Amino acid sequence: MHENLLFAFLLTLLAGLSTGIGSAIAFFTKKTNTRFLSVALGFSAGGMVYISFVEIFAEASQTLKAELGNTKGSWIAIIAFFFGIFLIAMIDKLVPDYENPHETKRVEAIKGEAPSDLPDHMIQEEAAKLDSAKLLRAGIFTALAVAIHNFPEGFATIVAALRDPSLGISIAIAIAIHNIPEGIAVSVPVYYATDSRKKAFRYSLLSGMSEPVGALVGYLILSPFMSETLFGIVFAIIAGIMVFISFDQLLPTAREYGEHHLSIYGLIAGMALMAVSLMLF
Repeated sequence: MHENLLFAFLLTLLAGLSTGIGSAIAFFTKKTNTRFLSVALGFSAGGMVYISFVEIFAEASQTLKAELGNTKGSWIAIIAFFFGIFLIAMIDKLVPDYENPHETKRVEAIKGEAPSDLPDHMIQEEAAKLDSAKLLRAGIFTALAVAIHNFPEGFATIVAALRDPSLGISIAIAIAIHNIPEGIAVSVPVYYATDSRKKAFRYSLLSGMSEPVGALVGYLILSPFMSETLFGIVFAIIAGIMVFISFDQLLPTAREYGEHHLSIYGLIAGMALMAVSLMLF
């Protein structure tokens, strides 16, 4: 397992760096590509959900049954799965709504514009978010919120990659897509408050760096104690975290970008591609 450590760490690093892609999109496009983001976020959710149930939870349950027996192993896997959901839900709950990185942000906000394709009440909400006195604080807190959210995601990626490199690649891709709108969420308020692309990009990129940090810290803490039983528990927790992220964050965000059906098509495509990749690799 240890020979895959560098590869696993690089995967988490690349997934974290994708917040910078979101920041770049915000700076170099004039309008939010809602169709692309809806499909991409749906695709990421589909991949996460499929791989969580079909591969990660299944392997966790199998491992725990082999180590602890069918009944006890099954119960431990179920408890660990829902503990993962509870853990990430608590992290999400503790972050205020506006600072929450999954609160939808649009590229148009960089110029202080509310997009014209929104209903009147939503235009007013978008305009209210553009109070420049609050934007820098919002950007900094959003960066902190992204960092907190990415910490367990980085750990999930490295554990999966250490166990199965091809599984780690699939998870890293799904998380990288999920990090793109988070990059927009950080960079929009920071840029509008400071008028500095460099500063906004730096905050966005640094927030994503918590992903490899989370991976490294988690690995250093758990590696001395890692056993098949502990691996099974950790894997079940990871499955719960990824399922919650998909249903609570990715799909609602995809719908808020205004393309409900496209997000569902992306979801199905993500599941299908993940199914094929697991069969081939």
